Amino acid sequence: MEQIPPHRSHDPSNNLKRSDPFQFGSRYLLPEDNPFEFNAWDHVEPSAEDLIRFESQIEVQRAAPVSEFDRNRFNLEPEKWWNKFYANNTSNFFKDRKWLQQEFPVLKEVTQKDSRKKVLLEVGAGAGNTCFPILRGNQNEDLMVIACDFSQKAIDLIRESEAYDEEHIRAEIWDVASLDLPPGLQEGSVDVVLMVFIFSALQPMQWKQAVSNIWKLLKPGGEVCFRDYGRGDLAQVRMKKGRWMEENFYIRGDGTRVYFFGQDELKDIWSGKLFQSGSCQHSDGDDGDELAETTDTLEPAPWFNVTSLGVDRRLLINRHKQLKMYRCWMQGRFQKPRPNDKM
Repeated sequence: MEQIPPHRSHDPSNNLKRSDPFQFGSRYLLPEDNPFEFNAWDHVEPSAEDLIRFESQIEVQRAAPVSEFDRNRFNLEPEKWWNKFYANNTSNFFKDRKWLQQEFPVLKEVTQKDSRKKVLLEVGAGAGNTCFPILRGNQNEDLMVIACDFSQKAIDLIRESEAYDEEHIRAEIWDVASLDLPPGLQEGSVDVVLMVFIFSALQPMQWKQAVSNIWKLLKPGGEVCFRDYGRGDLAQVRMKKGRWMEENFYIRGDGTRVYFFGQDELKDIWSGKLFQSGSCQHSDGDDGDELAETTDTLEPAPWFNVTSLGVDRRLLINRHKQLKMYRCWMQGRFQKPRPNDKM
Protein backbone atom coordinates (compact mmCIF):
# COMPACT_ATOMS: atom_id res chain seq x y z
CA MET A 1 0.00 0.00 0.00
CA GLU A 2 1.38 3.36 -1.04
CA GLN A 3 2.17 5.62 1.89
CA ILE A 4 0.40 8.98 2.02
CA PRO A 5 2.84 11.92 1.80
CA PRO A 6 3.35 13.72 5.13
CA HIS A 7 1.72 16.93 3.88
CA ARG A 8 -1.44 14.97 3.05
CA SER A 9 -1.48 12.68 6.05
CA HIS A 10 -3.72 12.85 9.12
CA ASP A 11 -1.61 10.21 10.88
CA PRO A 12 0.18 11.91 13.84
CA SER A 13 3.24 9.72 13.25
CA ASN A 14 3.51 10.77 9.61
CA ASN A 15 2.62 14.41 9.11
CA LEU A 16 4.34 17.76 8.95
CA LYS A 17 3.21 18.72 12.43
CA ARG A 18 6.06 16.54 13.66
CA SER A 19 8.74 18.68 12.01
CA ASP A 20 10.67 21.30 13.96
CA PRO A 21 10.80 23.88 12.54
CA PHE A 22 7.50 23.35 10.77
CA GLN A 23 7.88 22.82 7.02
CA PHE A 24 5.70 25.19 5.01
CA GLY A 25 5.05 25.33 1.30
CA SER A 26 4.18 21.77 0.31
CA ARG A 27 0.39 21.34 0.57
CA TYR A 28 -1.13 22.62 -2.67
CA LEU A 29 -4.88 22.87 -3.18
CA LEU A 30 -5.81 20.95 -6.32
CA PRO A 31 -9.16 21.23 -8.18
CA GLU A 32 -10.24 17.80 -6.95
CA ASP A 33 -9.43 18.57 -3.30
CA ASN A 34 -11.91 19.33 -0.56
CA PRO A 35 -10.50 22.54 0.96
CA PHE A 36 -12.07 21.71 4.34
CA GLU A 37 -10.08 18.47 4.70
CA PHE A 38 -7.08 20.31 6.22
CA ASN A 39 -6.63 23.41 8.37
CA ALA A 40 -4.23 25.10 5.94
CA TRP A 41 -3.17 25.11 2.28
CA ASP A 42 -0.08 26.73 0.77
CA HIS A 43 0.20 29.23 -2.10
CA VAL A 44 -3.55 29.62 -2.67
CA GLU A 45 -4.58 32.69 -4.66
CA PRO A 46 -7.85 34.38 -3.63
CA SER A 47 -10.70 33.76 -6.02
CA ALA A 48 -12.29 36.57 -8.04
CA GLU A 49 -15.19 36.52 -5.60
CA ASP A 50 -12.81 36.83 -2.65
CA LEU A 51 -11.04 39.78 -4.27
CA ILE A 52 -14.33 41.60 -4.79
CA ARG A 53 -15.22 41.04 -1.15
CA PHE A 54 -11.79 42.33 -0.12
CA GLU A 55 -12.11 45.52 -2.17
CA SER A 56 -15.59 46.07 -0.76
CA GLN A 57 -14.22 45.84 2.77
CA ILE A 58 -11.45 48.35 1.96
CA GLU A 59 -14.05 50.81 0.69
CA VAL A 60 -15.87 50.53 4.02
CA GLN A 61 -12.59 51.23 5.85
CA ARG A 62 -11.79 54.27 3.70
CA ALA A 63 -15.24 55.70 4.38
CA ALA A 64 -14.61 55.64 8.14
CA PRO A 65 -10.97 56.72 8.68
CA VAL A 66 -9.24 57.46 11.94
CA SER A 67 -9.90 60.94 13.27
CA GLU A 68 -7.35 63.68 12.59
CA PHE A 69 -6.68 63.94 16.32
CA ASP A 70 -5.90 60.23 16.65
CA ARG A 71 -3.87 60.22 13.42
CA ASN A 72 -1.50 62.81 14.87
CA ARG A 73 -1.48 61.16 18.29
CA PHE A 74 -0.41 57.77 16.95
CA ASN A 75 2.10 59.12 14.44
CA LEU A 76 3.90 61.49 16.81
CA GLU A 77 4.82 58.93 19.47
CA PRO A 78 4.74 55.42 17.95
CA GLU A 79 7.27 54.12 20.50
CA LYS A 80 4.80 54.94 23.29
CA TRP A 81 2.32 52.41 21.93
CA TRP A 82 4.96 49.74 21.37
CA ASN A 83 6.14 50.23 24.95
CA LYS A 84 2.59 49.56 26.11
CA PHE A 85 2.40 46.55 23.81
CA TYR A 86 5.53 44.93 25.25
CA ALA A 87 4.50 45.82 28.79
CA ASN A 88 1.33 43.78 28.22
CA ASN A 89 2.96 41.02 26.17
CA THR A 90 6.18 39.56 27.53
CA SER A 91 8.52 37.25 25.61
CA ASN A 92 6.32 34.25 26.49
CA PHE A 93 3.57 35.74 24.32
CA PHE A 94 5.59 35.22 21.12
CA LYS A 95 6.69 32.07 19.35
CA ASP A 96 10.38 31.67 18.53
CA ARG A 97 11.05 32.09 14.81
CA LYS A 98 12.89 28.82 14.29
CA TRP A 99 12.13 28.84 10.56
CA LEU A 100 14.33 31.80 9.67
CA GLN A 101 17.47 29.88 8.72
CA GLN A 102 15.57 27.65 6.30
CA GLU A 103 14.06 30.73 4.65
CA PHE A 104 17.25 32.84 4.66
CA PRO A 105 20.36 30.67 4.05
CA VAL A 106 22.73 33.57 4.85
CA LEU A 107 21.66 33.29 8.51
CA LYS A 108 22.97 29.76 8.55
CA GLU A 109 26.18 30.80 6.84
CA VAL A 110 27.12 33.48 9.38
CA THR A 111 26.51 31.13 12.30
CA GLN A 112 28.73 28.31 11.03
CA LYS A 113 32.01 27.50 12.70
CA ASP A 114 35.02 29.36 11.26
CA SER A 115 32.79 31.90 9.48
CA ARG A 116 35.09 34.61 10.82
CA LYS A 117 33.89 37.86 12.34
CA LYS A 118 30.31 38.64 11.34
CA VAL A 119 27.90 41.34 12.49
CA LEU A 120 24.17 40.64 12.29
CA LEU A 121 21.82 43.56 12.90
CA GLU A 122 18.22 42.80 13.78
CA VAL A 123 15.93 45.80 13.33
CA GLY A 124 12.75 45.62 15.38
CA ALA A 125 14.05 42.87 17.66
CA GLY A 126 11.02 42.94 19.92
CA ALA A 127 11.27 40.51 22.83
CA GLY A 128 14.14 38.53 21.29
CA ASN A 129 12.17 35.74 19.64
CA THR A 130 14.39 35.96 16.56
CA CYS A 131 17.85 36.77 17.89
CA PHE A 132 17.89 34.20 20.70
CA PRO A 133 16.96 31.19 18.48
CA ILE A 134 19.74 32.28 16.09
CA LEU A 135 22.24 32.41 18.96
CA ARG A 136 21.15 29.02 20.29
CA GLY A 137 22.25 27.43 17.03
CA ASN A 138 25.34 29.58 16.61
CA GLN A 139 28.76 27.92 16.20
CA ASN A 140 30.65 31.04 15.14
CA GLU A 141 32.70 32.33 18.04
CA ASP A 142 33.12 35.67 16.27
CA LEU A 143 29.44 36.37 15.62
CA MET A 144 27.99 39.54 17.13
CA VAL A 145 24.23 40.18 17.04
CA ILE A 146 23.04 43.76 17.49
CA ALA A 147 19.37 43.65 18.47
CA CYS A 148 17.67 47.03 18.02
CA ASP A 149 14.18 48.26 18.77
CA PHE A 150 12.79 51.73 19.44
CA SER A 151 10.78 50.39 22.37
CA GLN A 152 12.61 50.68 25.70
CA LYS A 153 10.40 47.92 27.10
CA ALA A 154 11.37 45.53 24.29
CA ILE A 155 15.08 46.18 24.88
CA ASP A 156 14.57 45.61 28.61
CA LEU A 157 12.99 42.22 27.89
CA ILE A 158 16.01 41.18 25.82
CA ARG A 159 18.56 42.40 28.35
CA GLU A 160 16.75 40.67 31.20
CA SER A 161 16.74 37.29 29.44
CA GLU A 162 18.93 34.50 30.83
CA ALA A 163 20.21 34.00 27.26
CA TYR A 164 21.54 37.56 27.04
CA ASP A 165 25.35 37.38 26.84
CA GLU A 166 27.17 40.49 25.69
CA GLU A 167 29.94 38.36 24.22
CA HIS A 168 27.60 37.62 21.31
CA ILE A 169 24.62 40.00 21.60
CA ARG A 170 24.06 43.65 22.40
CA ALA A 171 20.58 45.20 22.66
CA GLU A 172 20.20 48.89 21.82
CA ILE A 173 17.38 51.38 21.50
CA TRP A 174 17.23 52.64 17.91
CA ASP A 175 14.60 53.96 15.53
CA VAL A 176 15.45 52.78 12.01
CA ALA A 177 13.83 55.94 10.60
CA SER A 178 15.89 58.34 12.72
CA LEU A 179 18.78 60.45 11.45
CA ASP A 180 21.30 58.55 13.60
CA LEU A 181 22.87 55.11 13.28
CA PRO A 182 22.64 52.54 16.12
CA PRO A 183 24.99 53.09 19.08
CA GLY A 184 28.38 51.54 18.47
CA LEU A 185 27.87 50.82 14.76
CA GLN A 186 29.71 52.59 11.97
CA GLU A 187 28.92 52.89 8.28
CA GLY A 188 29.81 49.73 6.39
CA SER A 189 30.18 47.59 9.52
CA VAL A 190 27.25 45.14 9.18
CA ASP A 191 27.17 41.88 7.20
CA VAL A 192 23.46 41.01 7.44
CA VAL A 193 20.36 43.01 8.41
CA LEU A 194 17.26 41.15 9.54
CA MET A 195 13.91 42.95 9.20
CA VAL A 196 10.93 40.78 10.14
CA PHE A 197 7.57 42.55 10.52
CA ILE A 198 9.21 45.90 11.27
CA PHE A 199 9.05 47.91 8.03
CA SER A 200 5.24 47.81 8.16
CA ALA A 201 5.31 49.81 11.42
CA LEU A 202 6.70 52.87 9.61
CA GLN A 203 4.82 55.69 7.95
CA PRO A 204 5.37 55.65 4.18
CA MET A 205 7.18 59.00 4.45
CA GLN A 206 9.76 57.27 6.70
CA TRP A 207 10.69 54.52 4.24
CA LYS A 208 13.45 56.44 2.49
CA GLN A 209 15.26 57.35 5.71
CA ALA A 210 15.01 53.77 6.93
CA VAL A 211 16.36 52.30 3.69
CA SER A 212 19.12 54.91 3.67
CA ASN A 213 20.20 53.93 7.19
CA ILE A 214 20.31 50.23 6.29
CA TRP A 215 22.29 51.03 3.16
CA LYS A 216 24.85 53.00 5.18
CA LEU A 217 25.27 50.28 7.78
CA LEU A 218 25.77 47.36 5.40
CA LYS A 219 29.08 46.39 3.87
CA PRO A 220 29.12 46.25 0.05
CA GLY A 221 27.56 42.90 -0.84
CA GLY A 222 25.78 42.76 2.54
CA GLU A 223 22.26 41.38 2.60
CA VAL A 224 18.86 42.37 3.99
CA CYS A 225 16.55 39.50 5.00
CA PHE A 226 13.00 40.85 4.85
CA ARG A 227 9.55 39.55 5.73
CA ASP A 228 6.37 41.57 6.28
CA TYR A 229 2.65 41.85 5.67
CA GLY A 230 1.24 41.64 2.15
CA ARG A 231 -1.75 43.40 0.69
CA GLY A 232 -5.00 41.54 1.17
CA ASP A 233 -3.82 39.72 4.27
CA LEU A 234 -6.50 38.62 6.70
CA ALA A 235 -5.29 41.21 9.20
CA GLN A 236 -6.03 43.98 6.68
CA VAL A 237 -9.39 42.64 5.60
CA ARG A 238 -10.53 42.38 9.22
CA MET A 239 -9.66 45.99 10.12
CA LYS A 240 -12.65 47.75 11.65
CA LYS A 241 -13.99 51.23 11.05
CA GLY A 242 -11.88 54.03 12.50
CA ARG A 243 -8.56 52.24 11.79
CA TRP A 244 -7.74 53.47 8.26
CA MET A 245 -5.04 56.21 8.30
CA GLU A 246 -4.05 56.29 4.64
CA GLU A 247 -3.97 53.83 1.76
CA ASN A 248 -2.97 50.38 3.13
CA PHE A 249 -1.85 51.97 6.42
CA TYR A 250 -3.79 51.37 9.63
CA ILE A 251 -3.77 51.76 13.37
CA ARG A 252 -4.45 48.60 15.38
CA GLY A 253 -6.65 48.51 18.44
CA ASP A 254 -3.56 48.64 20.68
CA GLY A 255 -2.28 51.83 19.06
CA THR A 256 0.50 50.26 16.97
CA ARG A 257 0.66 50.99 13.24
CA VAL A 258 0.77 48.55 10.33
CA TYR A 259 1.19 48.84 6.55
CA PHE A 260 0.31 46.14 3.99
CA PHE A 261 2.70 45.99 1.03
CA GLY A 262 2.36 45.08 -2.62
CA GLN A 263 5.11 43.09 -4.35
CA ASP A 264 5.88 45.71 -7.00
CA GLU A 265 5.77 48.43 -4.36
CA LEU A 266 8.45 46.71 -2.27
CA LYS A 267 10.59 46.19 -5.35
CA ASP A 268 10.39 49.93 -6.10
CA ILE A 269 11.26 50.81 -2.49
CA TRP A 270 14.36 48.64 -2.17
CA SER A 271 15.60 49.18 -5.72
CA GLY A 272 15.42 52.95 -5.12
CA LYS A 273 12.95 53.56 -7.95
CA LEU A 274 10.24 54.90 -5.64
CA PHE A 275 12.52 57.53 -4.12
CA GLN A 276 13.85 58.68 -7.49
CA SER A 277 10.32 59.56 -8.54
CA GLY A 278 9.66 61.32 -5.24
CA SER A 279 6.30 59.56 -4.95
CA CYS A 280 7.02 58.58 -1.35
CA GLN A 281 7.00 62.19 -0.17
CA HIS A 282 3.53 62.55 1.22
CA SER A 283 2.03 63.13 4.61
CA ASP A 284 -1.17 63.22 6.56
CA GLY A 285 -1.30 65.09 9.85
CA ASP A 286 0.43 67.99 11.59
CA ASP A 287 3.68 66.06 12.02
CA GLY A 288 4.13 65.87 8.27
CA ASP A 289 6.13 69.08 7.76
CA GLU A 290 8.86 68.07 10.21
CA LEU A 291 9.19 64.56 8.80
CA ALA A 292 9.05 65.74 5.21
CA GLU A 293 11.85 68.21 5.93
CA THR A 294 14.20 65.45 7.17
CA THR A 295 13.32 63.31 4.16
CA ASP A 296 13.93 66.07 1.65
CA THR A 297 17.44 66.75 2.98
CA LEU A 298 18.62 63.19 2.54
CA GLU A 299 21.54 62.17 0.34
CA PRO A 300 20.84 60.67 -3.13
CA ALA A 301 18.42 57.75 -3.00
CA PRO A 302 19.98 54.47 -1.82
CA TRP A 303 19.31 51.35 -3.82
CA PHE A 304 19.69 47.59 -3.48
CA ASN A 305 19.85 44.65 -5.83
CA VAL A 306 16.58 42.77 -5.34
CA THR A 307 17.94 39.23 -5.13
CA SER A 308 14.54 37.69 -4.50
CA LEU A 309 11.07 38.94 -3.64
CA GLY A 310 8.12 36.60 -3.38
CA VAL A 311 4.56 36.47 -2.11
CA ASP A 312 3.90 33.84 0.54
CA ARG A 313 0.22 32.96 0.60
CA ARG A 314 -1.60 30.60 2.92
CA LEU A 315 -5.26 29.63 3.06
CA LEU A 316 -6.39 28.93 6.62
CA ILE A 317 -9.53 26.90 7.16
CA ASN A 318 -12.00 26.95 10.02
CA ARG A 319 -13.50 23.55 9.42
CA HIS A 320 -16.11 23.90 12.14
CA LYS A 321 -17.52 27.17 10.75
CA GLN A 322 -16.62 26.33 7.11
CA LEU A 323 -14.67 29.58 6.77
CA LYS A 324 -11.75 30.42 4.45
CA MET A 325 -9.17 32.97 5.62
CA TYR A 326 -6.34 34.21 3.43
CA ARG A 327 -2.93 35.14 4.82
CA CYS A 328 -0.41 37.02 2.70
CA TRP A 329 3.21 37.91 3.49
CA MET A 330 6.06 39.41 1.48
CA GLN A 331 9.51 37.87 1.71
CA GLY A 332 12.65 39.17 0.07
CA ARG A 333 16.42 39.40 0.03
CA PHE A 334 18.07 42.70 -0.90
CA GLN A 335 21.80 43.09 -1.45
CA LYS A 336 23.80 46.29 -1.11
CA PRO A 337 25.61 46.84 -4.44
CA ARG A 338 29.33 46.30 -4.74
CA PRO A 339 31.39 49.17 -6.19
CA ASN A 340 31.09 48.01 -9.80
CA ASP A 341 27.38 47.15 -9.71
CA LYS A 342 25.05 49.25 -11.83
CA MET A 343 21.50 50.24 -10.98
